[in-house]
Amino acid sequence: MTDQHYRLTNVRPWGADPVDIAIKDGHIADIRPAAAATAAGDVDGGGLLALPGFINTHSHVDKSWWGQPWVSYTYSDHPTVEGWIANERAQRSKYNIPNASSTAAVLREFLRHGTTATRTHIDIDLDIGLRGLECVKAALKEVGDAIQVKTVAFPQDGVLRRPGVLKLLDEAAQAGVDYIGGLDPGTIDRDVEGQLDELFDIAVTRGVGLDLHLHDFGSLGVYEFRQVVRRTIDAGLQGRVNISHGFVLGTLPQAVQAEIVEGLAEAGVSWTTVAMGGTAPLPWQGMQKHSVPLGLGTDGIRDLWSPFGDGDLLRIAFQFARLHGLRHDDKLIAAVELATRGGAHFVGRNVHDLVVGARADIVLLDAENVPDALVRCPPRRLVLSGGRVVARNGEILV
Repeated sequence: MTDQHYRLTNVRPWGADPVDIAIKDGHIADIRPAAAATAAGDVDGGGLLALPGFINTHSHVDKSWWGQPWVSYTYSDHPTVEGWIANERAQRSKYNIPNASSTAAVLREFLRHGTTATRTHIDIDLDIGLRGLECVKAALKEVGDAIQVKTVAFPQDGVLRRPGVLKLLDEAAQAGVDYIGGLDPGTIDRDVEGQLDELFDIAVTRGVGLDLHLHDFGSLGVYEFRQVVRRTIDAGLQGRVNISHGFVLGTLPQAVQAEIVEGLAEAGVSWTTVAMGGTAPLPWQGMQKHSVPLGLGTDGIRDLWSPFGDGDLLRIAFQFARLHGLRHDDKLIAAVELATRGGAHFVGRNVHDLVVGARADIVLLDAENVPDALVRCPPRRLVLSGGRVVARNGEILV
């Protein structure tokens, strides 16, 4: 339907009064109060709640074994990042990870739950080279333009400690990835300055962004944040650098949190979280006050790191609300905003909302209002991506 002009009738954007949304060439062309009369080609919204498509700002679609036979989790009851990395490396070939079929399956699951755009990290290492990137490209051909994807070449097994990985990251940047990644420079490579020097050099030389997984705690974690902020400013990469996870931030004294948030704002560094249970709440309202982009993501989904996850970003917003103790309507709505229009920055959009001119990514749910949708996470009744109906009542149409 992306080349057609039609109306999505009788829907309630963000729980407001019913409207008809005119869609043309994949975008929202007009929004008017719902009319009694309908025309041929109209899609009846049935008075359902309408939200913008969900944006998953941190995923790993190349790692998933979604759609494959069940894989029992066998790693330690006391896992570490280093141990997870080793366990994945030891087992992934047995389960044919990465492969295009599983990647396409998890992308379709995203669509079924209303996610119409994602930023995904794709493992790049000496064993598989750029094969993960090739699998993601092949999977995207299967689903067409139903889901828009920004890619991160991610050195899960380290950068400096694995000679040859920097060359692969540079090749990935030249092959068209949007970002290159990094991982715990202090504990994985044991050289904060060395890893960041190399990654920022590639980013500047090849004109790509940076998305860095930072898990380190204590003063080391704070030092890494400060280094990223300073180097972003020095490199002129404002608006093109992101910190993923950064679990230590919520554990810091308020004065240090405030300093870090102000630094992020000055450097234009964004932040993504998966709202993992057991972690410390983020100073998310301070981030919003200082216009630091904050996105929600699923992380891995049914992979060798964890059997959990189903790709439903509304459930991640629910987790975020529970983790941060949100109860009032305005705060519950804010959690859903993070999962939808708040994710625009992370997929290169100036606007992602139910407004004229925006891409027609629309999700319909049977809910009284936005807080009701968050706490119940009802099934998605209809999912439009770029004006195209891609899922209806849980059935994938692509």
